Amino acid sequence: MSAAVKSKAATYAAVDLGASSGRVMVGRVGPGSLRLSEAHRFPNRPVRVPEGLRWNVLSLYTGILDGLRATGPVDSVGIDSWAVDYGLLDADGALLGNPVHYRDTRTDGVAEKVWAAVPADELYAATGLQYAPFNTLYQLTAAASSTHLSQARRLLLIPDLLTYWLTGEQGTELTNASTTQLIDPLTRDWSRDIATRLGIDLSLFAPLRQPGDPAGALRPEVLEQTGLAGPVPVTAVGSHDTASAVAAVPAAGEGFAYICTGTWSLAGLELMTPVLTEDSRAANFTNELGLDGTVRYLRNIMGLWLLQECVRAWGDPDLGALLREAATVPALRSVVDAGDATFLTPGRMPERIAEACHRSGQPVPKTPAEVTRCILDSLALAHRKAIEDAQRLADHPVDVVHIVGGGTRNALLCQLTADACGLPVVAGPTEAAALGNVLVQARGRGLVGDLGSMRRLIADTQLLERYEPRGGIATWHAAEKRLTADERRPRP
Repeated sequence: MSAAVKSKAATYAAVDLGASSGRVMVGRVGPGSLRLSEAHRFPNRPVRVPEGLRWNVLSLYTGILDGLRATGPVDSVGIDSWAVDYGLLDADGALLGNPVHYRDTRTDGVAEKVWAAVPADELYAATGLQYAPFNTLYQLTAAASSTHLSQARRLLLIPDLLTYWLTGEQGTELTNASTTQLIDPLTRDWSRDIATRLGIDLSLFAPLRQPGDPAGALRPEVLEQTGLAGPVPVTAVGSHDTASAVAAVPAAGEGFAYICTGTWSLAGLELMTPVLTEDSRAANFTNELGLDGTVRYLRNIMGLWLLQECVRAWGDPDLGALLREAATVPALRSVVDAGDATFLTPGRMPERIAEACHRSGQPVPKTPAEVTRCILDSLALAHRKAIEDAQRLADHPVDVVHIVGGGTRNALLCQLTADACGLPVVAGPTEAAALGNVLVQARGRGLVGDLGSMRRLIADTQLLERYEPRGGIATWHAAEKRLTADERRPRP
C-alpha cells in the first residue's frame, strides 16, 4: 500500500442491523480522524404469522437501499447484524420463505434431541458455544424435515443474505459463522465431525470469508436504485454485530472486560485462545471468533430487551423521566435472573418480572419505576457475575470494564454496573458496531492498522464517559447470594 493511499481519507457505509432497528451510517476515515453520521434509520419489526415468528427481511433490504441512497458517494459498503438466523435459497438463488426469528418456539425441546446424538460436553469441547436454544445448530435440527430445508441449495446468514442481494456473490463470514455452533474455535473452520453426527449438510454454506475480505460489488440494479456511481465494492466486515462492536472497544492493553449492550448484554473478555473446559460449559460461556485471531469469551444476558418489552407494554412512556424516577427507588429491593429463558419470548414482561419476584419471596415491584429499577439492578448484577466468572475461568484479571452500544445512553445502568463490579466503567462509543464495521473497511485501504491502532483511533476521536464505583460492594454480593439461593430453590 503506497503512502499516498495511506494518507487519503475515504468514506464508508456501515449497515448495522439490530434486533429492533437498522441503520445505515456514514464513516469518514483519514489520518488520525474518524467521523460517523447517520444517513438513515429504520425499524426492524418481526411479524407473527400462522407458522410462527418471522423476520421481515424484505423491509430490511428496502431500508438498506433507502439508506445507501442517502449516503452520497462511498468507497465501500459493509453489513453487520445479529447472529444465528439465516435465509434459505433454492437452486435459482431465490429466497425460500421469510427467515425464522430466533425467538420463535420451533426449537423448544430440540436440545435434548441433539444431546442424544452428541452429548452436551462433547458438543462444547468441539465448538465452544454456550447453550442457547436458538443457536443455528438447533434451528437446523428443528427444520430437518421441513419442505424449505429439503428444497434449499444454499444457507446464508442474515448479513450474508443481504450482501448477496446487493452483489450477487455468496459467502459466509467467519465471526458470524462462529455463532452457528458448527465452527471449531481452535481451527477456525467447520466442525465437520459434529455436522456429520447431526446430519447437517455443510455444503449448504457458502465458502468462509474473513473480516476484510472482498465480498463483491454493488450490482448495476442496486447502483441504479441508490443513485451511487460504480464501482462500489462491498467488504466483509465482522458481520456479527458483537464482533464489530468489540473491535471498537476503546481499550488499551489486554486487562479489560467489555459489555456490548442493547437488546442483549454480551459480557466477557477478549482472549487469544478459547476456554473449552467443563467448568466453562457449566457456567454457560461462549467462545465466538473475533478479528485478528481473537476469541470473544462471553456470556449472553437478556439485556435491555427486558426494559424494551416493559416500555412497550406501558404504552411507550418518556424513557428519560422513567429512568430518573427509577433512580430514586431503593437499590436491590428486588432482583431477577437476567439470563433466565423465562424472559426470552415477547409479551407480558412486567407481569413476568413481578411473578418471578413473588416466587422468590421478594417484594413485588408494582409501579413502572419499581419494575425499571428491578431490571437495571438485575442487569448490573448479571454483568458483575459474568465478568467475575470470566476472569476466574479464563485466569485473565481485568481492571476496567468497557460498555459499548445503546446501553451507554443509560447512565443509571452504567453507574450501577460500576458499583456492582467494583471497577471503573468507561462508557462509549454508542455506535460501536457501526464504527467497528467502518474501521474494518478502512483497514483494507491501509487507513488504519491492527486492532490496537483501531482502538486508539476510537479512544482519540469518540465521546467516552467514565463511571467510578461507589461503595457498598457487599450489598451486591448479598444480592447475588440471594439470587443464587432462589435459583436452587425447588420449583412446584
